[in-house]
Order: sequence, then C-alpha cells, then structure tokens
Amino acid sequence: MQKEQIKKRVYEVIEVSSIGDASSRAYDVLMTTAVIVGMIPLTLKSDNSYTYAIEMLTTLIFVIDYVSRVWTADYKMGYKSFKAYIAYILSPMALFDFLSIVPVIYLFTPVGASIGLLKLFRAFRVLKLIRYSKTAVVIANVLRKVKKELLAVLILIIIYIFVSAMLIFQLEPDLFANFFDALYWATISITTIGYGDIYPTTNVGRLITMVSALVGVAVIALPSGMITAAYISEISRKKSKYEL
Repeated sequence: MQKEQIKKRVYEVIEVSSIGDASSRAYDVLMTTAVIVGMIPLTLKSDNSYTYAIEMLTTLIFVIDYVSRVWTADYKMGYKSFKAYIAYILSPMALFDFLSIVPVIYLFTPVGASIGLLKLFRAFRVLKLIRYSKTAVVIANVLRKVKKELLAVLILIIIYIFVSAMLIFQLEPDLFANFFDALYWATISITTIGYGDIYPTTNVGRLITMVSALVGVAVIALPSGMITAAYISEISRKKSKYEL
C-alpha cells in the first residue's frame, strides 16, 4: 500500500496537468531548465569537458524522468495492466523521451563516437517542452483537434507538388539535372519563397510558377484559419472550465 501511494504521488508530481502544487511546479521548472541547458552542446562545433558534464547531468535527469513515467504508466493510461506499460512505451512522447537519452551512447562506446548523428538526437529534447509549458499543451491540443484536416491539406500539397514538378520537368527538361531538382523547384514555388537558383524560361513554365505561387498563398491561409479557429475554441473551453 505504501509503495502504491508513493507511485501515485510520483505520477502527480511528474504530470504537469494532474496537480498544481509546489512540487509539481518545481519539477516542471527543473525539466524545462534541463531541456534548455541540454541544448547548449548543439550551439558548439566540438565537445569539451563542459559539454560532457552537461550531457551527463541532463541525461541522468532525463533517464530518471523516463523511468518514472514508465513506472507510473498505469496511472497515465488509466488502467492496471502490463499492457498499459507497453502502450505508454510505444506512445509518441515516450519514444521522444527515449530518443532524447540516446545521445549519451556516443560518450561511452567507440561505435557511438563514430556516429555523429547520435548527437542530433538531442534535438528531440525540445519536444519535451510540450509537457512543461501550458501554452505548448494548448497548442498540442489544438493540433490534435485539426490533425485530420491538416493531413488532408498536406496530402493535397504533396499531390500538387508532384504534379507541377512532373509538368515542369517535361516542359523544360534542360532546366533540371534530375526529377528531384524539379521537386525542389515545385516546393519552393508553392511556399512562395523562390530562391531564384532554378527558374523557368518558357512562358508555360512561368505560368505554372505563377499558379504555384497563388496556390501557395491559399495553402498557407487554409491551415492558418483552421488552427486559429481551433485555438479560439480551446481557449474558450478552458475559460469555461475555470469559471465552473
């Protein structure tokens, strides 16, 4: 019984949304600080004794956090079963938590030292901030609400990029070394960036570019409207909850 009480208390402290006492707030501050400090090595070209110390300390904190969350997964998932632990371990945020502690491998193994990409896994630590920022939690809830609509828009964008890339690739074959260059052109055109390193020279090619730019404006406006509407709805829901 005592063990179960400790386990429940640990869950209450590590879950930002489950309890608002001083311990939980202090834990959020600690984890937020660890995430920010843990990103410092990515701002340097090479590692030194200070970055190694930062890596060791922050990774230790992240490991404790990860083990604690796995240990209390039955409370998180809402049911008492070994399946709750498996379900949590395979959840997106748990996978990001695991990937955030992977970079420490390169400190201890010769194989890890030769894989520079392991260091880039530190970037996954930024996603941990979603848990410890109330604003980030709201944004995550908003994106979750409109994920189907955003996915539909993304599919339409991908289809349009491929179609326009195929058209321009056939109309101006001398302009592109390969089809990937055509995809690159189509992508920067639909996003209205237009670096100018690749541009069509025929009237038909320019017409396709103009249409892509106009489509890009619509593509930007459509998801923005969806997200804004969902954000306003989420804020209103939270205000109503607090008023009750």
